Amino acid sequence: MNIKGRYSQFFKVVAYCILAVFLVTIVPAPVSGVVRTAAVRTGVTVLSNQKAAVDASNLAEGFVMISYTGGRNVKIKVQIAKAGGVSYTYDLNSGGTAEVFPLTEGNGKYTITVFENVTGNRFAQAFSTTVDMTLRNEFLPFLYPNQYVNFRAGSPVDTKAQELTKGITADLDRLTAIYHFVVKNTTYDQELAKTVQPGYIPDVNAVLARGKGICFDYAALMAAMLRLQGIPSKLVIGYAGTIYHAWINVYIEEIGWIDQAIFFDGEQWSLMDPTFVSTSNSANAVRQFVGEGNSYTQKFAY
Repeated sequence: MNIKGRYSQFFKVVAYCILAVFLVTIVPAPVSGVVRTAAVRTGVTVLSNQKAAVDASNLAEGFVMISYTGGRNVKIKVQIAKAGGVSYTYDLNSGGTAEVFPLTEGNGKYTITVFENVTGNRFAQAFSTTVDMTLRNEFLPFLYPNQYVNFRAGSPVDTKAQELTKGITADLDRLTAIYHFVVKNTTYDQELAKTVQPGYIPDVNAVLARGKGICFDYAALMAAMLRLQGIPSKLVIGYAGTIYHAWINVYIEEIGWIDQAIFFDGEQWSLMDPTFVSTSNSANAVRQFVGEGNSYTQKFAY
């Protein structure tokens, strides 16, 4: 199998900014009471062969843990595809450490395939399995940490998110506080943007500490802070018309999903006017406002 074309195009468009690795330990309960999560389980349901293992113990929570056990120091790819849906392609380390991958296309059957590099840009299937997911709660894939939104409870990012939102009860106001902090205190790392390689892994705590990052360092940091506040958020890649585009969808309990709540236009991050949202009595009105004059098409959600 040759997946170079799709993989290269993806990284060119999003500036090689969006890969992250995280081994889940715990996910905090949402402050707003939208959902409540359970402790992560491991080893209860494992599908494997000699080369790879898929830990499906947390299917009801919306994610799987995948590890490559083939013992080869080569590039490893993972493809996750829902029946009749979108196919997602990821990197996976070859050292045997499990990484977390979200199942974000809703309930149904997913085929999970692990590929190992054979030669050049060619990959061969190492393992494949199918799982059938029924979510315990529809918001869970967008509250847990995963390979794209990397965080831990009690980390510096968690501490900062709590500091920023202390005394703030409304989710929209907490969203606004987090957004303004990130864009005002993080500068674009031009040097990293020029030298970053495929497989780049954002570290949100490192980005917070140095106050510098590339585009999806911003996105990962904002989404991590929102999830640590118990606010379901999707890091979305797609198209605005014919232009590849990035945005963050946020779920506000009294409104519903707000599409393009935070979006990247290729040059800067922007926040949708929260005043309009806070005074709107209709989730449909919010969506119409956001979509007015634009044609947004979601391709990937993480």
